[in-house]
Amino acid sequence: MTDKLIIFDTTLRDGEQSPGASMTREEKLRIARQLERLKVDVIEAGFAASSNGDFEAVKAIADTIKDSTICSLARANDRDIGRAAEALKGANAWRIHTFIATSALHMEKKLRMTPEQVLEQAKQSVRFARNLTSDVEFSPEDGYRSDVDYLCRVLEAVIAEGATTINVPDTVGYAIPELYGNFIRTLRERIPNSDKAVWSVHCHNDLGMAVANSLAGVKIGGARQVECTINGLGERAGNTSLEEVVMAVRTRRDHFNLETRIDASQIVPASRLVSQTTGFVVQPNKAVVGANAFAHASGIHQDGVLKARDTYEIMRAEDVGWAANKIVLGKLSGRNAFKQRLQELGIDLDSEAIVNTAFARFKELADRKSEIFDEDIIALVGDESVTPEQEHYRLVSLSQRSETGERPHAHVVFAAGAEEHRADSDGNGPVDASLKAIETVVKSGAEMLLYSVNAITSGSTESQGEVTVRLQHGGRVVNGVGADPDIVVASAKAYLAALNKLHSKAERVAAQG
Repeated sequence: MTDKLIIFDTTLRDGEQSPGASMTREEKLRIARQLERLKVDVIEAGFAASSNGDFEAVKAIADTIKDSTICSLARANDRDIGRAAEALKGANAWRIHTFIATSALHMEKKLRMTPEQVLEQAKQSVRFARNLTSDVEFSPEDGYRSDVDYLCRVLEAVIAEGATTINVPDTVGYAIPELYGNFIRTLRERIPNSDKAVWSVHCHNDLGMAVANSLAGVKIGGARQVECTINGLGERAGNTSLEEVVMAVRTRRDHFNLETRIDASQIVPASRLVSQTTGFVVQPNKAVVGANAFAHASGIHQDGVLKARDTYEIMRAEDVGWAANKIVLGKLSGRNAFKQRLQELGIDLDSEAIVNTAFARFKELADRKSEIFDEDIIALVGDESVTPEQEHYRLVSLSQRSETGERPHAHVVFAAGAEEHRADSDGNGPVDASLKAIETVVKSGAEMLLYSVNAITSGSTESQGEVTVRLQHGGRVVNGVGADPDIVVASAKAYLAALNKLHSKAERVAAQG
């Protein structure tokens, strides 16, 4: 008999803590729908108490998703837990995930609480959550660096209070696989009521071992839930990568003797959606979802694969979703075909008016680009998730002049609210000139932390360019993403998208754990 491994996805919560990766309610909902198609067991939709925006996002996901358990993080206090329950109550199945730090360092320096105070607060929070739902997860933040004897006391107590899942986080990515696996096993062996809860692992990738540590926690420690994110998205060096864990367990079923309910064919579509939504580009040599993951350049490898595929491939590209339709639509495609493709890609636009706007943009793109790919459509409708209230800045037109021996010049027309502005500037290149022209009017004073260009589809100079701009101002870090066949236009769109996020007054409180 094979055991089931529960896949707990925290892309929308812990993954969103990457600087600049904050998502709108509509973007979160779109990703949640893809996670549901992926058949993720638990979707951690956010931290409902952190802001009104996150509350609304968690509520929208809870009200919409039917086939996955929806979870909200909550600090170990009644306010956070009550707020989580309020956001989650519309879900078919829901979970409250509460946490408090248990390492001596965190208790003393961050919480300024004694171990006995932390123990009592952990018990009270689980007791309160258990009165609201039968599905309660507890995490001792910085659990791996906690004293084992003390941690056993805390975990035994919260299980007695009704915690149904116990998650042991390696919050700072300090663990080593064998040691972490043995740590989980020790806890399970020493805690008398450990069999009353599902044990879970949550690892960070600071030393590049998040996946290895998680799998060791499963194989050696006996954990049966892995907390992970699409593309390993997350703050600092990121989280455990969902696609790597799932395919490791699937490919080496002989070793793990575990099964997940994940539909692996949805892995690549999920990866693309998260990448294009957040602006965090997937490195080409990333396992499973990187552009080169199934590419063979060596002549010996190519010869071997042609003769027998399994000589150099342990997975099939189509099994993880690489065998998607190539050319999707063209300039002669009608509105119904476009709408059908949106549905197949998991893109649900809120109204017929928004569909019509997206279709008009599609036809405009089709006049400029002969072949429209799935990636083009995802990028095309990305802006449709931005409400008029959020879109303070909007590009109207752009012209630029660049020639050898002459300093580049740009003329930009853009809207700021109801007012239209015209701006000119020289620059070191057409992109520099365009962004400087915008800044002469906006005067944001923001520092640019990142500017990157990525081809949305490969193999053609016709490909749309996707530009990511990361700005920092007043302690806030935001991403803006823009796509267009013209890189200069894409750059201006991305810059304005980032300025829109800076313009938004919505406050966010970063979760911990």
